Amino acid sequence: MLKNPQASILISSYNKGNYLEQCIKSCLSQTHKNIEVILLDNHSNDKTNVVLKKFSKKIKILKKKRISKFPALNQIDLLNKAFKVSKGSIIYLLDADDYFNKSKIKNINDIFKTKKKVSVIFDIPTIKSKNSYKKFKIKTKKTKNIWPTIIPTSSIAMRRSFFSQYLRSDNLRKFNLLEIDFRINVLAFNILKNFVILDKNFTYYRVTKNSIMDNTRKYSKKWWLKRKQAHEYMFKLFKKNKLDYKNLDFSVTNIFNYLLKII
Repeated sequence: MLKNPQASILISSYNKGNYLEQCIKSCLSQTHKNIEVILLDNHSNDKTNVVLKKFSKKIKILKKKRISKFPALNQIDLLNKAFKVSKGSIIYLLDADDYFNKSKIKNINDIFKTKKKVSVIFDIPTIKSKNSYKKFKIKTKKTKNIWPTIIPTSSIAMRRSFFSQYLRSDNLRKFNLLEIDFRINVLAFNILKNFVILDKNFTYYRVTKNSIMDNTRKYSKKWWLKRKQAHEYMFKLFKKNKLDYKNLDFSVTNIFNYLLKII
């Protein structure tokens, strides 16, 4: 493990033992070698520990108890702790059931080198389900007050200075249903001027039964509550940056949440 890595890959892990080896190997096989890999695990109770023993001398492995019953908050907590022990100037996020193309770090680091003012880079992932691959679809036009397309966590790379500032400024334990990818996407698409979306597939995003982004049935009570939290988060962010947040869907969402409470 390097003393002064140029890039840090932060892996958040909980009961993803079936996919973890592929995830770690994709990091270690990067063509860009000046990297460190830090894995934070929430005391998984599947085969995770068996897999981790194979890589104990090649990556930094840390354990941390779950702080919440909400997966989104546990994920954010793990990444926050991993960041505090990291050293890289460029931060890459990675869920333990996803994996990288071997040239990802080199290609994205090169862009950060040439575009000095860019704070965040997203790449468009390939979605891997049980029997198929398909390209993630996104609206690339920047528009305010429109529900954002959420590019998954594993497709987010940031300058260290940006991620540090974000972690200090965001109320990480509030909005317990909102994952870190949603929060960073909203910030980038609506507030930041200096971010890049690469129309290239450097990340493989795996859709599984227990995926954070795949565990809320559309139009369920939880779905409406999560949508309400999302609007409240965006409203707070816009207000902080002295922007108006006018959205009809916010009103509709509040009405549905009220009705669900009294039913």
